[in-house]
Amino acid sequence: MIKGWLLWMLLARLTGSPVLSALVVLGALWLLDRATVGVLPRPMRALARWRRASQLQRTLHTNPHDRRARAELADLYVGWGRHAAAVEVLKPNLEAGDEDVATLYLLGVAYLGSGDKARGELLLDEAEKLDARYQMGAIDLERGRHRLARGDFPGAIEALGRLREARPGTVEGRVLLARALDRAGRDADGALMREDAWREYTAAPSFQRRRERLWAWRARPSRPLLYGGALVVGLVLVGTVLTRLTPSETEYYQPDGTYAWEDDGE
Repeated sequence: MIKGWLLWMLLARLTGSPVLSALVVLGALWLLDRATVGVLPRPMRALARWRRASQLQRTLHTNPHDRRARAELADLYVGWGRHAAAVEVLKPNLEAGDEDVATLYLLGVAYLGSGDKARGELLLDEAEKLDARYQMGAIDLERGRHRLARGDFPGAIEALGRLREARPGTVEGRVLLARALDRAGRDADGALMREDAWREYTAAPSFQRRRERLWAWRARPSRPLLYGGALVVGLVLVGTVLTRLTPSETEYYQPDGTYAWEDDGE
C-alpha cells in the first residue's frame, strides 16, 4: 500500500493527472503481482468463471438431472470457497449412483471445507481406494491442508509426508508440512523442510516456479520483504531528487483582482 501511494504521488507530479496516475499504478502493481506472487485476481479469468457458473445454474434450473453440470458447478464453488453450496449441488450425483473417484474426491473436499470432518474423510478414503495416486497426491494434499487447519498436526504430517512421495517436486506440500512440524513442536524439522522447499523451488523449471512462487516466498518470507523495502527506498530517493530538481510555484493575489504564480526556483 505504501509503495503504491508513493508511486502514485510521483506519477501525479510528473503527469499532472491524479486519475491517470492511479490507473498506471494499478496496472503496474497488477503486472508486478503477475510476475511475482500472483495473489491478485485475474479479472478476465474471474469474469469467465462467473459467466460459466451463471450458465451452469441456468442449465440446472432447466434440467436438474444434468450431472456433468452439477459436477462442474460444484468445482467452481469449491474454488471460490463456497463449500456448503458445493455439497448441495454435488450430493445428488452421489445419491444417483456416481461413485467415480472424481465425484468422491470433490464431494469429500466440499464436506471438509464446510466443516463436516467425518463425511469428508470418509469420502476421501473411498476415493483413495479407487485411485490412491489421483492427480498425483491431491487426496493427501486436501487431507493435510484440512487436518492442519483443524489442529490435527500428526494427521497432517502423515498425509503431507505421503504427498511428498506422490509429488516429489511439490513446494506447497513442503511448506504445509513445515507448518505442521512447527505446530507439532518439531521446529528444527520444520526449518529443514522450509529450506528443502526453497531448494526444490530454485531447481524447478520456470513453469513450475510461476505456479508455486507464492508458496516458495512463504518458505522464505524475507525475500518479498527485501524486494519491497528496496522498492520503497528507490521510490523515496527518486521522489526526493525530483522534488529538488522541479521548481515549485507559489500562488499570490494581484491588486487588479487576478492571480499570478511565482516560481520559487528562480
